[in-house]
Amino acid sequence: MSAQEQPEIVALVDEAGTVVGSAPRDVVRRDNLLHAATAVLVRNSHGLVYLHRRAADKDWAPSCHDVAAGGVLRAGESPEESARRELAEELGIAGARLVPLGLNLYQDDLTRCVEHCYETHWDGPVVHADDEVVWGDWITLRDLDRLLRDPAFHFVPDTRQLLARLATAGVHDYAALRTLAP
Repeated sequence: MSAQEQPEIVALVDEAGTVVGSAPRDVVRRDNLLHAATAVLVRNSHGLVYLHRRAADKDWAPSCHDVAAGGVLRAGESPEESARRELAEELGIAGARLVPLGLNLYQDDLTRCVEHCYETHWDGPVVHADDEVVWGDWITLRDLDRLLRDPAFHFVPDTRQLLARLATAGVHDYAALRTLAP
């Protein structure tokens, strides 16, 4: 980090998603602190979902596939502001309507976060605006279900958990993800 760059300050939360403090991103990652994040599932008017692959240099789940744009919530940023920022940064999407899908508490040995989850519908161009996303394409939920059954298919675990929750609850058409529903 250059002398001019400031560390990204991340919102720390309790398990209900209430902000309880903040810390630099590198400290959040190093100490696996519970933090706020956003996840936005991107669909188009044909019901397809946007599948993309994360860059190899990501600090968590590098080179994994995902169907959610998102990231950490910066201190002082609202969940909707963060979701809009991440959509613009990762997929070049601006001005899309966000539909709330609730919270998703995700915890493993490497990351712990409370995600503010949304869905958006987008028929415009998708542009990998920064270097966080290296490939993407629109796929059906049926094809996503097939991919998620393949043990060689590397998929981010937090979005897998989110999709399982949506499939189990029968939210929208996510019940089509049979692999994830009990």
